[in-house]
Amino acid sequence: MMAGWHRRPGRARLFIAVACIAASELGAAAVYEASPETYRALLPRLHAGDTLVLAAGEYRDGLPVHGLSGAPDQPIIIAGPERGPPATFLARPGHNTVSIVDAHHLVIRNLVLEGNNIAVDAVKAERQSRAAHHITLERLTIRGHGNNQQTVGISTKCPAWNWVIREVTIVGAGTGMYLGDADGSAPFVAGLIERNLIVDTIGYNLQIKHQAPRPDISGMPEGRSMTILRHNVFAKPNAGLAASARPNVLVGHFPREGRGAEDDYAIHGNFFYQNRNEALFQGEGNVALYGNLFVNDYGDAVRIQPHNDIPRRLTVAFNTVLARGAGIVLAQKPDAPWFRQDVFANAVFAGVPLAGAQGPRNLRAPLDEAAAYLRRPFAPPGELDLHPSWDWAATLAGAALPETPLPDRDQDFDGRPRSVNAVGAYAGVDAGRRWLPGLERKPDAGRERPGS
Repeated sequence: MMAGWHRRPGRARLFIAVACIAASELGAAAVYEASPETYRALLPRLHAGDTLVLAAGEYRDGLPVHGLSGAPDQPIIIAGPERGPPATFLARPGHNTVSIVDAHHLVIRNLVLEGNNIAVDAVKAERQSRAAHHITLERLTIRGHGNNQQTVGISTKCPAWNWVIREVTIVGAGTGMYLGDADGSAPFVAGLIERNLIVDTIGYNLQIKHQAPRPDISGMPEGRSMTILRHNVFAKPNAGLAASARPNVLVGHFPREGRGAEDDYAIHGNFFYQNRNEALFQGEGNVALYGNLFVNDYGDAVRIQPHNDIPRRLTVAFNTVLARGAGIVLAQKPDAPWFRQDVFANAVFAGVPLAGAQGPRNLRAPLDEAAAYLRRPFAPPGELDLHPSWDWAATLAGAALPETPLPDRDQDFDGRPRSVNAVGAYAGVDAGRRWLPGLERKPDAGRERPGS
């Protein structure tokens, strides 16, 4: 038997191991089982369709996935245990724990990445990489990466496209996710970021950087693409410094012209919670922000404003917003060109509900009046209930705007059908409750929380 296999007793296990070796030698997909002592020797053997199953234990030599090439229907999978004790990777000085270089069609799931407050990133697509695409990160737990704001849970510093980041928990990092580079030279394109929990980062929970003109790289999407952020929890109830204040989420502009200029963000079904020093969300470029919950007892909720460029095509709709400061702000440069910018059917309870933004069927009220409209607007996470307490949407004048082709636009925050005349993130007073927003990953729409 090949050295490096994690062996289990029994003829059946021996037969499976030998069969997998034979399959690998013939070019077919193989399943390798590895331990902390053997996994590094197996990494270079992985080819399209192969799976590396990591046993529970502590892994101290990082996970360099350099030059690993899966295929569209045959990704390379690296996975820890589905349940029970985890496969835990311990950070080491001078090396990012999961290091991605020139890899594609790769799935990494079911790992714990322990930073131990060492100044390295948990997952990084390295700057020297020409590209990293079709990368899926699932069910990772990232902790102990908060020694300073520059330490990141998940970072991309090379051109990256068709990433899926799903069901990841990041607690107490310097920055949760930093996708792109400061000069706009590492575009993050056509990503899907869903059902993640990012809590108490020093800086951003998530930042997607602005983009300079797209490089000419084979395989990078050339047509109109969409980056989707859905069903995430972005929360900073106990972290953040006034001296280096950052929003929970900031999305930068796409290229001003050429390839990618027509790309969009679709940001829906998320729970944004608390920021002591900044807004919950800031964006520019082409942004659709709909069906989200925003709660900030300290300051502003939503600011659409120039950063490295300007706000362009905008849809801000069906959000429920509670903010001590401004609810929804739309700021624009005086000489900016005209773009369609729709702000409608939001329920906003704030010191200044709407600023620079006008549209039909927005409910605007002071924050202190939220209890007259919502069930439990001032309850703690897990008990917070922003469903309407009565059918006040029916009292708002004005016609709803025509539907636009956005993902899940016809669904409310709970995944229930939304009527065309609904206002706020929920379908209505009789919609029922599936999940009361808390500091936990948002479950799938079909999985109701016990007791709700």
